[in-house]
Amino acid sequence: MAINDELIVERLSNYKSPEDLVEESGLLKELTKRLVERAMQAEMTYHLGYAKHEKGSKKTGNSRNGKHSKTISGEFGEIEVGVPRDQGSI
Repeated sequence: MAINDELIVERLSNYKSPEDLVEESGLLKELTKRLVERAMQAEMTYHLGYAKHEKGSKKTGNSRNGKHSKTISGEFGEIEVGVPRDQGSI
């Protein structure tokens, strides 16, 4: 998946120094959070066999059941992410 250069320019327009990118509320931390959450949502879609807000298969008896928070540690410090869960999780 390609990232649109115009979107990057728009997001960087308010940043004046490298610290603005990597500080506590910086762009890189927010992008990391969103990327991790999107990856977990995609994994849940694959696991359940249908996308969010689509009617699921009645055969599995499993469906999305909200999300919970988890703190992950990375290069940019700690990041709180929303982890999706399903009713039939083990």
